[in-house]
Amino acid sequence: MLLETIKIENGEINNIKYHQKRFDNSREKLFHTKEKINLDDIIIPPKSRLFRCRIVYDKDIKTVEYLPYTPKTFKRFKIIQSDIDYSFKYSDRSELDSLKAKYPDFDEVIIEKNGLLSDTTISNIAFFDGHEWITPTSPLLNGTMRAKLIDEGFLKVKDIKANGIKNYTKFALINAMMGFREIEDYCIEN
Repeated sequence: MLLETIKIENGEINNIKYHQKRFDNSREKLFHTKEKINLDDIIIPPKSRLFRCRIVYDKDIKTVEYLPYTPKTFKRFKIIQSDIDYSFKYSDRSELDSLKAKYPDFDEVIIEKNGLLSDTTISNIAFFDGHEWITPTSPLLNGTMRAKLIDEGFLKVKDIKANGIKNYTKFALINAMMGFREIEDYCIEN
């Protein structure tokens, strides 16, 4: 089973074009279907407040839920090594959750894979080098907001090594619900 998480704020569906693209691509690659399901047709957005629309699917849509969303605070990060494969947004996050559970003193972990930084368990990442925002070349998941920001030219793609983060002056998390969120007063430990 796969998952799409879509931000709905005051009745507006955010970034639907990129969610539709990932949804179509995942269904075609994993379930060999070209039959189109238009996400705009199945989402009935709540008219007020901030919600997380959670769509669980395989070849077909299984469930659509609307969950109130409250942003979390992130300050402490731990870089860990893992060979986890999360190239599709699976609804089963147990492997990701177990990675984070090993480091309860940290708000999130940053996964290092094949010697390069990739993502946290819940978001893509970006670092500011003083001139531009850089996101890792090989994320665990090609996030929809990350894809949009790359297409718009806001993010540049580059390999980032753990020992190279000292060369960056700012750090941000990126996902459908947070958008692009620069993290203030953060600490990243190896």
